[in-house]
Amino acid sequence: MKYIQTLVFATICGGFLSASVSAQSIRPGVATVVRISGEARYSLGDGKWHPLVAGKTLAAGSVIQTGPDATVDVVLGTQIGMPQANPVPNRISQAADSDVRGLIAYKPSAVQNTVRMTGDTVLAIDKLTVSDTGLDSVSDTELDLRQGGIYNSVKKLSGASQYLIKIPNGIAGVRGTLFYIGANGECASFKSSVVLSVIGADGKPSTVVVGEGNQFNPKTGQTSPLPPGKGIEMDRIFSALRTMYHEVVNFSFDRTACHISPTAGKN
Repeated sequence: MKYIQTLVFATICGGFLSASVSAQSIRPGVATVVRISGEARYSLGDGKWHPLVAGKTLAAGSVIQTGPDATVDVVLGTQIGMPQANPVPNRISQAADSDVRGLIAYKPSAVQNTVRMTGDTVLAIDKLTVSDTGLDSVSDTELDLRQGGIYNSVKKLSGASQYLIKIPNGIAGVRGTLFYIGANGECASFKSSVVLSVIGADGKPSTVVVGEGNQFNPKTGQTSPLPPGKGIEMDRIFSALRTMYHEVVNFSFDRTACHISPTAGKN
């Protein structure tokens, strides 16, 4: 079994790695949780679970689990600045009553790889590194999807970068794609293509290229066009992933002025 997994891994990686990166330039990446709906928790690999909140950063070796009907959006790569973490507002537009209130509205675009976890999903971050060669940015991402399903928005990768997702019976790799993959082997590509290698009932790996606008059914082993409804749903999800979070804060100013009489000494 281990030999087969290694073979599957090599099948995906063989066409991806075209350059080497100096070990000195490689640094650990982080997974930043930017949005949560419902309940979710995380573990640092020690078997202890903790509630997950937006703004939490996780390193390789961490595991995230979502509850039923929950979703979690994660940015994979370098540290990002969450507007919630700023002690002083830095993006302000005037509200209707400018003397009393202000409004912060911040909608950053996602410039790194992002993942949306669906309900009842268990996802482990096996490897997450980034590096700068001086000419290009190189990332190495390996995820282990143990249960459930995830939507992936992967930016176009450099020749030395890789983005791999392991599932119980195989592995998937991409170069820059918008796609969904389930732990059961189900795969749907919204943009570009996904290389999926799965172990069949005969114990042998088979490689499938899921092209843009197509889906793979692990039960039949066949690919087919995405149904219109599925395509619309994926477009909505990936549009949300492009705008990772929207933080709106109302705040008030204390404009009380104190005056002391030079004769009476009273306010």
